[in-house]
Amino acid sequence: MQIEKLNTQMEPISTVVALCMFIAGELKEHRIQDGMSDCLKGKREAERTKSYNVNYKCGKVKAELEVNIDGSKAIKRIIKDE
Repeated sequence: MQIEKLNTQMEPISTVVALCMFIAGELKEHRIQDGMSDCLKGKREAERTKSYNVNYKCGKVKAELEVNIDGSKAIKRIIKDE
């Protein structure tokens, strides 16, 4: 049985605005945002339905990015928050 490998390409390290979700103080998820205003809007929407022990933060981060199969960019890992 052959497993098809996803076609993801590595992007260089760059500074992006990210919406980060923390559960019990630990970073669990992060998403690239177009800008700080979009990030804050997403944060407000997420906080309307947030559950106990979940916090959201927006910020500029230095991250290693990857290009998804659909051409969108995603954060592979955060190197440093600014």
